Amino acid sequence: NRSHEIRHILVNATTRRDEDSNIVGVLGVGQDVTEVTKHDREVAAMANELRQLVNTANAPIFGIDVEGKVNEWNNKTVEITGFSKEEAMGKDLVSTFIVAKLANSVRRVLDNALRGIETSNYELEFRTKSNESRYLLVNATTRKNADQSIIGVVGVAQDVTEAAKHDRQVASIANELRQLV
Repeated sequence: NRSHEIRHILVNATTRRDEDSNIVGVLGVGQDVTEVTKHDREVAAMANELRQLVNTANAPIFGIDVEGKVNEWNNKTVEITGFSKEEAMGKDLVSTFIVAKLANSVRRVLDNALRGIETSNYELEFRTKSNESRYLLVNATTRKNADQSIIGVVGVAQDVTEAAKHDRQVASIANELRQLV
């Protein structure tokens, strides 16, 4: 039964005038946009759900625009780096957050992703607000708009700092043992 169903109607109204330009009525044309409105709400709900998923993910997720400026910085990235979303947004990712010795290498990976050449399992060293190093294993994925134009890069990472420290300790011990032999 459609009698209790809410419909969304887009209405255009134009005045009707007589030969002396006096308004004598209104001509209204209506178009049922219920399905379009419903679809728009569903898309908006999906976008909100995805936004929440990114923000609350248990992995650092950060993104840049085509100029290398941060435009995505989720809660886990805040936790790992100590920089709030507000502090990070709009800043150059490489010059602000990547240790100097890796800047050129990281910039190359991001530039490649901006050309559609994605990189998986790339280790980079983030500088935290307290000037500590955090090692992240990153997948750099090209970001595209609805027209398939490249609009940036999103990095989904895994914090491998403890494993990296452990690997460096093992390498140091191995080096000491080689010197003893």
